[in-house]
Amino acid sequence: SNISSPYPTVLYKMMRFVISKQSGIGVQSRLFSSLPQGFYVQRSLHGPNRKLKSVGNLKGKTVFISGGSRGIGLAIGIRAARDGANVVIAAKTVEPHPKLEGTIFSAAKECEEAGGSALAVKCNLQDEENVKDAIEQAVNRFGGIDILVNCASAIHLEPSETISMRRYDLMHSINGRGTFMVSKYAIPHLKKSSNGHILTLAPPIDTVHQPHWFKLAGTAYTTAKLLMSMQVVGLFGEMQQSKEGKVAVNALWPRTTIATAAVQNILGGEEMMKRSRSVDIMADAAHSILCSDSTKNTGNFWIDDEVLVGTGVFDLSKYRVDPNLQDHELVPDLFV
Repeated sequence: SNISSPYPTVLYKMMRFVISKQSGIGVQSRLFSSLPQGFYVQRSLHGPNRKLKSVGNLKGKTVFISGGSRGIGLAIGIRAARDGANVVIAAKTVEPHPKLEGTIFSAAKECEEAGGSALAVKCNLQDEENVKDAIEQAVNRFGGIDILVNCASAIHLEPSETISMRRYDLMHSINGRGTFMVSKYAIPHLKKSSNGHILTLAPPIDTVHQPHWFKLAGTAYTTAKLLMSMQVVGLFGEMQQSKEGKVAVNALWPRTTIATAAVQNILGGEEMMKRSRSVDIMADAAHSILCSDSTKNTGNFWIDDEVLVGTGVFDLSKYRVDPNLQDHELVPDLFV
């Protein structure tokens, strides 16, 4: 991912402030050191969900992951590879980055070591010909595409008055235009699958009605992410009308912060990392969605822990980065 922020630790403090407001806590307890952790961590958890009933694993399925060279995207790829899937790692990082772990080649190797087949493809979501070529390479190598995971995203948290238009354009060209473009060129192949899925890492669409998130994360970033959410709604509607083949379109978002480079470098450093869940919870949630029936599980904005509870997994303690913390001590993610 493309990640940057002018105020990492400050954002963490601001998140605690927002949580205090939402939970009705008084002014004196809005200080970072005294705020309760994870007010919404277990909100809205229910029980088994029939939409998430598995129709088989991902063995032999081809999974195209944009932004799959590290973090959540890589974790989703490795989880699919454990089933014996063909994983296409489509990302920009070819050479090692000084601050970000992994390249498309190291990611592909990890997928192969997990038991799957893998293809590393350099893919710049700002370049239409590059995206079309990446899709073509995947189809030529594995004979088609069954699943698209839109994971690639750029993040920069800054108020509207000070953010540069260069950063604005970067986020909107990757998060909005890039996600749309990969989906556009993958759909003809997904329609040929017996259980085609598009899964986009995007926040709940009702974020648009909650101004405090725009204030907290900045309008530029929030609207860039909501473009991805809107595309979930739009593509779901279009796929429902398709007569060629049904493709499920869903979104997935984490309840808590996830221990990734974005959290480490932008949102809150080591303190927030230890109050996060591991990437494995997103990988397991994505796997459950992608193994479900595409004709029955579509048009949803899923939250990771709700997916797991919906498949009968009620003990989420293994996903805590710090096993000594309780779920209510974790930090809720943006937009939930």
